[in-house]
Amino acid sequence: MRNSFSIAILVVIAVLLLFSCNTGQKEDTLAISNPISTSEPAPVESRNLSQEFKDYWYTGTAEITSYRLMQERYGELREGTAVNIFVTEDFLPEVQVKADRSAPTNIPVLKFNATKKYLTGIYPYSVMTSSFYPVQQKDHALKVSHSMQEWCGHVYAQLNNRNNGYEVEAHSYFEGEADQELKLPTVWLENELWNLIRINPEELPTGNIEILPSFEFVRMSHKKLTEVLATATLEKGDELTTYTISYPDLNRTLSIQFTNDFPYAIESWEETHPNGLRTTAEKIKRLKAPYWGQNSNKYVHLRDSLGL
Repeated sequence: MRNSFSIAILVVIAVLLLFSCNTGQKEDTLAISNPISTSEPAPVESRNLSQEFKDYWYTGTAEITSYRLMQERYGELREGTAVNIFVTEDFLPEVQVKADRSAPTNIPVLKFNATKKYLTGIYPYSVMTSSFYPVQQKDHALKVSHSMQEWCGHVYAQLNNRNNGYEVEAHSYFEGEADQELKLPTVWLENELWNLIRINPEELPTGNIEILPSFEFVRMSHKKLTEVLATATLEKGDELTTYTISYPDLNRTLSIQFTNDFPYAIESWEETHPNGLRTTAEKIKRLKAPYWGQNSNKYVHLRDSLGL
C-alpha cells in the first residue's frame, strides 16, 4: 500500500514536470516567431566611373577653389571667404575614417571639405563641413561631420550611415541642444548633393523629396535635426547648370551653379534665408595641388594663387 502511494506521487510529479517543460518550450517558440524587424537594406547599384573621371580625380592632387563670400548672420550680411576642397581617398567601412593604407575592403570616396571664415562684429566665425561620398556605388554619403567655432563657443555634429539608417551625435554649448544622440531614416542629405554634382549630376534627385537640411543651417538656426519635404529642380543653361532646393516649411532656398560639362566645377551658390537676406559665393580662383604635403613656410605664397 505504501509502495503504491509512493509510485502514485512519483507519477504526479513526473506529469507536472513534463507539463512545465512543455510550457517553457511553447514560450520560446512564441518569442522566436515574433523577432524584432531586421529588414535588409535595398541592394546598392554600382556606378561605372569614366576614364575622364579617373584621369581628373586620381592624380594625387586635390581640387581647391576659393570664393568671395557674402554670408547672412544675425540679420546682416558679412564679407568673408569660402574654400571648397574635393579629393578622393580610401575610407574604412567600419570605423568610417580615412584609411592609412590600401586594402581590398577600403571604400573609395570623394571627400568634400567646405570651409567658411567671416566676421560678426568684433569676433570671427569659422565653419567646416565634411562629406564622404562613395564613388563606385549609387548610395548615400557614408559620413558627414560639421563644426563651427566662434568666441561664444563651438558646436560639433557627426552623422554616420550604418545599420540601415543614420546615426547622429551632436554637441553644443547652447541650452536645449547640449549632447544629443539621434537615429534618423535614410533620406537625401543636402550636404551629400555637392559631392554628387561632381560625380554625376544626372543622379541628382528632382521633384518632391525627403531631405535632411545642411548641418550648417540646422545648427545656426537652432532647428531640430530631422528630415523635411523639399522640391528640387535642375536647369541647364548655355554654360552653367543650376540645381535648386526649395524648402517651403523652412522658407529657405539653395541654388548651386556648376559647369555643364565634366568636371562639373562649382562656380557659385546662393542661399535665401527665412529673413529674406541672401548668402552668396562667387569663385575667385581654382587650383589642383597636393596641399597636405605643402605645409612648409615656403608654400605660403600659394595662398596668393587662391586670392586668399
